[in-house]
Amino acid sequence: MAFNHLPAGAHDALTPLSVTPVTHSVPMANDQLPPEAGVHPVPRTVLDRLTAGADRAARITHTEHLPPRPGRHAPWPEQIRPEVVEAVRAAGIERPWAHQALTAAHALRGESVVVATGTASGKSLAYLAPVLSALLDGSEAPNGRGATALYLAPTKALAADQRRAVRALAEPLGKGVRPAVYDGDTPVEEREWVRQYANYALTNPDMLHRSILPAHPRWSSFLRALRYVVIDECHTYRGVFGSHVAQVLRRLRRVCARYGSDPVFLLASATASDPATAATRLTGVPVAEITEDASPRGELVFALWEPPLTELHGERGAPVRRTATAESADLLTDLVVQGVRTVAFVRSRRGAELIALIAQERLAAVDRSLPGRVAAYRGGYLPEERRAIEHALHTGELLGLSATTALELGVDVAGLDAVLLTGYPGTRASLWQQAGRAGRTGRGALAVLVARDDPLDTYLVHHPEALFRQPVESTVLDPDNPYVLAPHLCAAAAELPLTEADLSLFGPAAPGVLTQLEGRKLLRHRGTAWHWTRRERAADLTDIRGGGGRPVQVVEEGTGRLLGTVDAAAAHASVHEGAVHLHQGRTYLVRRLDLEDSVALVEQADPPYSTTARDTTSISILETAAEIPWGEARLCFGSVEVTNQVVSFLRRRLITGEILGESKLDLPPRTLRTRAVWWTVTEDRLDEARIDPEALGGALHAAEHASIGMLPLFATCDRWDIGGVSVPLHPDTLLPTVFVYDGHPGGAGFAERAFHTAARWLTATREAIAACECDTGCPSCVQSPKCGNGNDPLDKRAAIRLLTRLLRDAPAPQEEARPEARPEARPGPPGA
Repeated sequence: MAFNHLPAGAHDALTPLSVTPVTHSVPMANDQLPPEAGVHPVPRTVLDRLTAGADRAARITHTEHLPPRPGRHAPWPEQIRPEVVEAVRAAGIERPWAHQALTAAHALRGESVVVATGTASGKSLAYLAPVLSALLDGSEAPNGRGATALYLAPTKALAADQRRAVRALAEPLGKGVRPAVYDGDTPVEEREWVRQYANYALTNPDMLHRSILPAHPRWSSFLRALRYVVIDECHTYRGVFGSHVAQVLRRLRRVCARYGSDPVFLLASATASDPATAATRLTGVPVAEITEDASPRGELVFALWEPPLTELHGERGAPVRRTATAESADLLTDLVVQGVRTVAFVRSRRGAELIALIAQERLAAVDRSLPGRVAAYRGGYLPEERRAIEHALHTGELLGLSATTALELGVDVAGLDAVLLTGYPGTRASLWQQAGRAGRTGRGALAVLVARDDPLDTYLVHHPEALFRQPVESTVLDPDNPYVLAPHLCAAAAELPLTEADLSLFGPAAPGVLTQLEGRKLLRHRGTAWHWTRRERAADLTDIRGGGGRPVQVVEEGTGRLLGTVDAAAAHASVHEGAVHLHQGRTYLVRRLDLEDSVALVEQADPPYSTTARDTTSISILETAAEIPWGEARLCFGSVEVTNQVVSFLRRRLITGEILGESKLDLPPRTLRTRAVWWTVTEDRLDEARIDPEALGGALHAAEHASIGMLPLFATCDRWDIGGVSVPLHPDTLLPTVFVYDGHPGGAGFAERAFHTAARWLTATREAIAACECDTGCPSCVQSPKCGNGNDPLDKRAAIRLLTRLLRDAPAPQEEARPEARPEARPGPPGA
């Protein structure tokens, strides 16, 4: 029973429901009100209006009230230049918060530091003050360029936003500070100026990997003077992406050493567990942490919202709740009618488009001027489209926005009053990051988590303590993953020949991987160093976003116009022939997917259905790295090979979700070597659980689905990062077996985390299934939106009995981390 990685929201059945707009004139957006008016929505009042009527009020399962908090000031360190202090005062900030001053003090002492405080707590100023001081010091150097600084952001939008902030703050400082963005959208003629003259370059890890480091001789003057490296929103560097970025930063440190510099790392993070450990693992250098937030916080009203059950029935007759997408679209409509500036966050690109489209249609019935004040924002847009939306948001032209996480990360959206979270965003860190987008000026704010119809969301809205009484997660990344390490060793050798002395920089796995690369003739040992042997660019060996290849371009067939891009890993499931593709509120049908040229040709259409890909998956065990006995059952962790193939797609009616038909596809299979956790049960234990052979497949399948849905509560992932397979008799174990695997080559650390928290993870899984009110299984407990087998077979009751019996022999939580010793084995790099 397999899982593929379909875009979230692709299965939404948009059940109509009446909109309950407030019947009064629409006020101006808050930032357009005269300053003396001081009028802004009160969070509790806004929520009361949203829940007017018994039907709406019943959807609130819990309301959390976070009271306001006063701020605590401290003086700037004496080493901060007086010009910088005056510039900060001119911007309206008389004194820094205590955590800002402490962060600056670490930086000025040459100590790498991570500041992990709440959203809108002023982390940017904490690192900007020492950076601007250093740049001003450097501008007075009699010769040479002076000090430089490098800023890394996970998204282009954040880098562009930071440039605006730096320019505004540094304007009184004259030409001593020269910030410039260097990313894929930067014109060629501007790139040379950045290399030669900018002293504060704002970029992203992708450009550092593909452009700056391979061309380091052209950046020599900048790198020679590099004093600080700022890593913003560093909690986003997790899993495979984080592991790649960790190796890119090691390559940066190596090249800097070549030019005689040793930059200090300044990291900013959302509130996280043990941020110093995560930052040290990311950068490879010791990092101090600042976690006490001294900034003031306005009141936050946080509501948990469960959409109602509909009269519709889904797969196998299961009851279906109204989708979070449709529910959020209604709430966004109501908030815009109230004049409440709102961002609705949604997991998928398609979901962002749908929410904006539905809200625009419903707003048109209220006031013809309102649809133009709502838009969608997601990755894959062309640069000019992104910039126009960002500008409209900053000016207040937009009242409502539906956005993917492309807008989550620190973009300064002043004046927001409310945030809608369309489904749990995968981690508590992201939950608070998104909720913190509202109320950034210290005013009160409203946040609403709208639950999706899946096990984790349903569990959370009925167990608010799991959100509000638990610490945020630690960041999971694995720089020693050989699939990650191998291409970066090649890239490092292409930048500067690798020596024995370099290997400690890249971690303990480097010598073994280096031997494999030499055996494959990718690297050649000459004299005392290893050299890159190929003509092609070594940096092109890997996509650090883990996309698995170059993005697929979506092109309008009739005009040749480029609409956007889709990640290679998602192309088989999302832009296959016959797929429905949404872009900027318009619907397109995919006419042809050319995998060789990475192009999907589409034409505009208006089909009354959405499409859902189906796949088949098989799995084989390569090595077992660790094993724990659970009575007669075994809990294992190790390396596996997963073979997945998209074989068909379903057409679903938009309004009801009714399946209209299935079409076969002829796409090649994909093979993934990764890490997995798996557990087996014996026949005796199945007999004790009263599970007969006819029910076994459904019990395993249901337990697999629910456990995948619950794993994000215990590992820093979401269900789209992981997959699963359940087999009544697996050829490698010769027993009934359930696998949960990382959906990235070499693993991402999620399955390993599941292995070490298995008793708590599977206990929560059993509780989530048992607590669901349905009779035979539904999307809130054991059905999965990305099941390649159409959620068949599933046996909810048998799954509860199976997990109950399995957990009876599970070790106590403190014993979970003591597996039987096994030789460590990992999948090698491709071709090894």
